[in-house]
Amino acid sequence: MLRLIILFLMILLTLPVAAFGAGKPVVVASTTQIADFAREIAGDRLVVRSILAPGADPHTYQPTPNDVQVVLSASLCLENGLHLEGKNWMGALAHDAGKELVTASRGVAPLQLGKEGQVVPDPHAWFSVQNAAIYVNNIVEAMGRLDPAHVAEYQARGALYLQQLRVLDAWIRDQAGRIPPSRRILVTTHDAFNYFCRDYRFNPNNRYQSIAPVGWSTGAEVGGGMTPKRHQQVVDSIRRSGARAIFVETTINPKQIREIAQETGVAIGGELYSDSMGKAGSAGESYIGMMRENVLLIVQALK
Repeated sequence: MLRLIILFLMILLTLPVAAFGAGKPVVVASTTQIADFAREIAGDRLVVRSILAPGADPHTYQPTPNDVQVVLSASLCLENGLHLEGKNWMGALAHDAGKELVTASRGVAPLQLGKEGQVVPDPHAWFSVQNAAIYVNNIVEAMGRLDPAHVAEYQARGALYLQQLRVLDAWIRDQAGRIPPSRRILVTTHDAFNYFCRDYRFNPNNRYQSIAPVGWSTGAEVGGGMTPKRHQQVVDSIRRSGARAIFVETTINPKQIREIAQETGVAIGGELYSDSMGKAGSAGESYIGMMRENVLLIVQALK
């Protein structure tokens, strides 16, 4: 009997982690934010996995053979869309695996980004909490189709989470209101914060859009278009703006923004979560957590 117990334990130790979720449908999300929304709605009914790890950049990510295996295990795939996943890597993974792909941003009215006469939708729509609610509703609908026997559960969890998002939105507006309008100037590494600036009234002299040295972020390389002329334009705009601080981002190399901060004499206000949430155990490991910590940091630096 003892030998049988030992053999059983050895077998358990050699099983992959995924085996312990066997029998449950698997939902694979492209980004950490979408995976977090999905987990809030799925509860214990579904296994939710994220392709991107905390701190990874969706614009420049290159899928791995392991990602192919993860998607092959999926019953449903979720993407942000709006060209966030550079070169459509999530769409390609889902298509090659023959899996249903749901675009979580469907229904969002996107802002527009422009460069050299080309206009594309701004993919960072989740930085508007009201847009995040659209993501949640799309995921609730998709999970209901996947598992209709438990649709009422997904709808109920979604309704509770939407209430939490409404509270978050009101709280951000209150916190932003504590910054005098003349100091409500947000400068970040790249153009991830346009929706945030629009909703919470930052950068009024820049049409409530983000001031971002790197700018364009949907090409093959984030910041690849930074030229000496563009660099000088950014330096001049920051000096004119009167910004009290500028911010680096968790997913973007801070080298350029630190150089610009030194050149303009403006302090670094801290590091913001942008295209990815924080690692497990950090204050920014959830969507609500990342938004909360970003706002607290911005208010502290600018107030």
